[in-house]
Amino acid sequence: MPDFDKTLLKSIKLIGFDVDGVLTGGEIIYSSTGTETKAFNVKDGLGIKLLQEKGIKTAIITGRTSTIVEHRAQELGIDKLFQGVANKASKLDELCQAYDLKPEEVAYMGDDLPDLSILEKVGLAACPADAMQEVKAACTFISQFPGGKGAARELCDLIRQAH
Repeated sequence: MPDFDKTLLKSIKLIGFDVDGVLTGGEIIYSSTGTETKAFNVKDGLGIKLLQEKGIKTAIITGRTSTIVEHRAQELGIDKLFQGVANKASKLDELCQAYDLKPEEVAYMGDDLPDLSILEKVGLAACPADAMQEVKAACTFISQFPGGKGAARELCDLIRQAH
């Protein structure tokens, strides 16, 4: 686990995630009938649940819309789910207002260009090891793990341990 600014980590009250490339490996698999499937990492899910036990709010903000994501969000008890979002920064404003937070009290993990608008505004900008280079350049924390393979868990554990 990397050494990280504990003051910053302790200030986080809400964590948000993109889905494809963060909570999954980024693959979108279609069956011959057109049914979409995604693979989520159980360790990432447990990391989210353990953070919730510490009182940290959770959100998913994703550009795509999928019933699979809705099901996973319900299963994990995610506080806010936003799908089909073009401007993710607008949802940050909504979250801050709903929970009376400042943007610097929010962590967000994204992996690609649509995430930059929110990553540039949060207190803790994070990404998986296999994020796009432009995203890595905007992040305070780059996980040692790729999306869907423990990146979310590593960030969750850092924040949880600081709390």
